[in-house]
Amino acid sequence: GTVPGTVNPDAERGSREYYGDTETQALNVFGRMEDSFKDLGVGFGDVIKMTVFLVGDPAMDGRMDFGGFMSGYTRFFGTDEQPNLPARSAFQIARLGSPLMFVEIEAIAVRD
Repeated sequence: GTVPGTVNPDAERGSREYYGDTETQALNVFGRMEDSFKDLGVGFGDVIKMTVFLVGDPAMDGRMDFGGFMSGYTRFFGTDEQPNLPARSAFQIARLGSPLMFVEIEAIAVRD
């Protein structure tokens, strides 16, 4: 599983600005995954299954921001450059390791 890194290290740790909103966190997670994939010799086209854990956003009355996640997701999957769409499950969970961390993604990639 991959969680977001800090997007604004000058912000107070655990603040919304520290990690960003759901879309920002999703983009951050996908970027971290991309770096890891390069080391493994795979890419997003090799991902066959994803499990997505989303924490409810207080700014959305505690509901998960699936639209924000999808805004990040569609920049990496189903594009002209990378048309594959892996099987995917998404769940709202109560909390991740740090306050206002909204996204964790587990991915299974298969290399031919």
